[in-house]
Amino acid sequence: MRALAFSLWASVVFVVMALVWGLAAGSQMIVFDGLYSLVSVGLSAISVAAHRIVAKGPDASYPWGRETWEPVAIVVKATALGGLCVYGSVNAVREILHGGRAVSAVSALVYAITASLLSVVVALVLLRASRSGSGLVRAEAAEWAGDAALSLVTLAGFAVAVALVRAGNEVAARYVDPALVIIVSMIYLWIPVRLFRGAFREILTMAAPAPVLSQVQRICEDIRAEYGFDESLVRAGTVGSRLDLEFAFVLGPDTPHRDVGSFDAVRAEIQRSLTAVGYHHSTSVVFTAQRRWVQWDN
Repeated sequence: MRALAFSLWASVVFVVMALVWGLAAGSQMIVFDGLYSLVSVGLSAISVAAHRIVAKGPDASYPWGRETWEPVAIVVKATALGGLCVYGSVNAVREILHGGRAVSAVSALVYAITASLLSVVVALVLLRASRSGSGLVRAEAAEWAGDAALSLVTLAGFAVAVALVRAGNEVAARYVDPALVIIVSMIYLWIPVRLFRGAFREILTMAAPAPVLSQVQRICEDIRAEYGFDESLVRAGTVGSRLDLEFAFVLGPDTPHRDVGSFDAVRAEIQRSLTAVGYHHSTSVVFTAQRRWVQWDN
């Protein structure tokens, strides 16, 4: 919650700085940067609201918990940011067709340096906070990390504009600002596309990410070998910060322990092993002597 609030206030500072600085320098690129952050502020507020909803936990209306609100918030955010990127690119193309835009190149360069430093600091703070497993915080960290990388691209572009102006080539320098908008908005577009894809997978209850699935399958196989089950199967899916799991163990005629106490011991060991995975988890464990009851691939 604190990490999301930090991201929200950092975005507010970034918005004010970018819009004021961009208008003063006459830079469409800096104004676009400010508008992108302005949209992020409103969407970060949505993230905070979603986090509060999730924190209420399960009840009669949400028997499995409210974690689905996390990917829903991310999908809304990714859609809005993607739309802004397309809009910015279209406007920049119009600028180029009308002869470019004259900007205060030195002022724009100073802004790019300042924005790069700010984005790096915020991204590092959020990346550290995202270790708790919250999908919302990871989304915020990814966005700020992207901001940091693209601020460096902007810095390089405005450095070229300064060099062109000092070389007396003001005509070419006029095209740098709209060209940067096109380049940066197209690169920015990858961030919402990636966020949308990951969040939509969770809404569709698709399989967990490969590294998580690999960990869970290894736990399942270790349990099977230790307790002498004939076969083990596992299903895993992530929904926000929750990992939904279903383990199934098929007992054979030579399985040594077939009593309820042994089955509860298996459940306890699974719970202990899952602490290393890093998610809040909802786990179901099934035992059967007939594989057809857990035949998921048919």
